[in-house]
Amino acid sequence: MSGKVCSSNSIIHARRVVDQLRVEASMERIKISLTAAELVQYCRDHRRSDPLLTGISASSNPFKDKKTCVLL
Repeated sequence: MSGKVCSSNSIIHARRVVDQLRVEASMERIKISLTAAELVQYCRDHRRSDPLLTGISASSNPFKDKKTCVLL
């Protein structure tokens, strides 16, 4: 009985793997050289609004401490 269950689970797993491989094979592929160029251009176009590059002003920083911590 356990041999049948194991075999059945193995078949189900194999079908899932095959289905996943079919999905991945049907995806449109884009060359890395094109994607990298688009990513660089996007970063250049949006660098002025990137808070990691320009920083966040103290007045608009939502993570700024409201009060100072005082230890007694």
